[in-house]
Amino acid sequence: MSEEKPVNSRKDRPTGSMHVGDADFDVNDPAYEMDATWGEVCKACCVRSPVEWAMAFGGLVAVFFFLYFFLVGLDLLGNGAKVMGGCAAGALFGDDMNPIAGLMVGIVATVLLQSSSTTTSIVVSLVGADSVTVKQGIFMIMGANIGTSVTNTIVAMGHLGDGDQLERAFAGATVHDMFNFLSVAILLPVEAATGYLFYLTEALVKNFKAQDGEKWEGPVKKLVSPLASRIIIVNKKVAGDIASGKKVCDDYYPNNGTLACDDYNDPLTCSSGLLSCDSKADTPYCPAFFDPEATESVDRTSGVCAFIIGLILLFICLFALVKILQRLMMGASTRVLYKATNINGYLAILIGAGITILVQSSSITTSVLTPLVGVGALRLEQMLPLTLGANIGTTVTGLLAALLGNKNGMQVALAHLFFNITGIAIWYPVPFMRNIPLNAARALGRSTRLFRGFPIIYIAVAFIAMPLIFLGISYLFSDGNSGLTALGSIIVVVLAVVLIYTGYFCKYQGGSEKCTECLVSREKRNVAVRDLPDDMEWLKAKVRELSEHTGLPIDEEEEAADVEAEIPAKEAADEASDEA
Repeated sequence: MSEEKPVNSRKDRPTGSMHVGDADFDVNDPAYEMDATWGEVCKACCVRSPVEWAMAFGGLVAVFFFLYFFLVGLDLLGNGAKVMGGCAAGALFGDDMNPIAGLMVGIVATVLLQSSSTTTSIVVSLVGADSVTVKQGIFMIMGANIGTSVTNTIVAMGHLGDGDQLERAFAGATVHDMFNFLSVAILLPVEAATGYLFYLTEALVKNFKAQDGEKWEGPVKKLVSPLASRIIIVNKKVAGDIASGKKVCDDYYPNNGTLACDDYNDPLTCSSGLLSCDSKADTPYCPAFFDPEATESVDRTSGVCAFIIGLILLFICLFALVKILQRLMMGASTRVLYKATNINGYLAILIGAGITILVQSSSITTSVLTPLVGVGALRLEQMLPLTLGANIGTTVTGLLAALLGNKNGMQVALAHLFFNITGIAIWYPVPFMRNIPLNAARALGRSTRLFRGFPIIYIAVAFIAMPLIFLGISYLFSDGNSGLTALGSIIVVVLAVVLIYTGYFCKYQGGSEKCTECLVSREKRNVAVRDLPDDMEWLKAKVRELSEHTGLPIDEEEEAADVEAEIPAKEAADEASDEA
């Protein structure tokens, strides 16, 4: 039994301390405030014994191993979501949407598809086919920018077991959300009032001509796809065909609700439903989840299974990566770590854009960076420009897709690019403006201290409940029915009154403090219950230690009574076990 109670949580450490790896650092210490030198960084990195070099090499191999399967998990997560929500996401797109409806469709569709690149490609193709106007497509693209940030927010939940890591990781994930929300809050009304992005991009595509070529596939996709595609392959045409009105979901199951096959013993002869086979491979094959006799519900179940497998794989690899990174960073102070990752913000934007162009997904970039923020290897101030670069990089996928289409599709793709560039110009160059998304993300990170389940509530409200509510209200006004318009007006008034009263209650009637106190007391109870067994063992050890020191014997009668009380309980448990 340990003689001292271990320091396991933030409440046990001094105020102003910071925890990285297995070490604590006092941020009030003058040595902490002093910037590390590059000499210290080189010493911490390169001055090692042969055994330490061997361990570092082994650690890096393990990092790349788990990082690969982390990316496989992300791919399965996204593919499972596309199968589950492909039909629903396609049905969301329509040809008569106001700006708010377009924004919400972009958010919900991207949450369902788990890929802003997929949403952008669908919007570009719909605009190119004149199924959706350019102006409506621009608002959908804004929504896709918000929806893509849900993936790394899910990844941050992998740190739920450690309060320090969760606070940092959730702040690192939501700094992406805050930038996108704030950019939309400014640019959506500006675009609705002036058509800034529409007229700018219209001038740029005046002489555009479609190009011949094939879709470019990034190197990371080539590495991950061979394994992930053996499990599940998504029919990527589903969402686009349903959105354009070419098909409905039932059309993919024409044989009495099942797939159409020339030979049910040969899956390669079957048509594609929500899932498909790879007929273009050197040796054509069907994935493990493909069933020639599948119905739509069976394929959706396969999507759910792939989503769950991806989520489990994601959290297992995240746990392993965090542990390995902590071991690799053991002994390095935060000063050294922050110096090593302290690069110029504008260079960080370029790096984030370059990485995202290679992996073809901003979700992958931000999801890989989130654990680094969680373990303390990357500051929030460095995470922000990297995510801004990821926002720029993800527009390249839409631009490449638009090159094969007409000028309307290219106009929407360029609007996506200039939306992100304009957002960066507003929020990043001026330190005061930069601090707004940073401080908002820090506040969300601190909220996890009040309630560990806050990330789940945040995702449910910000990415599901609120978009669906606003989407429903906007459709009430755009339907053209006077009764629905009146109902929408009543709902808007009720929501406005509720929001105003909530703000008044929180600001002037102590509602914010009451809510905080309630959450703090709840979290304290949860921590106390979780730590109770360890605390009791520690107290028992201290009592025995005190008894030995003072020479006072432990009351043998009380011990005998405890033993006698335990015997009937044990016998009753044994009898219950035998009966079972």
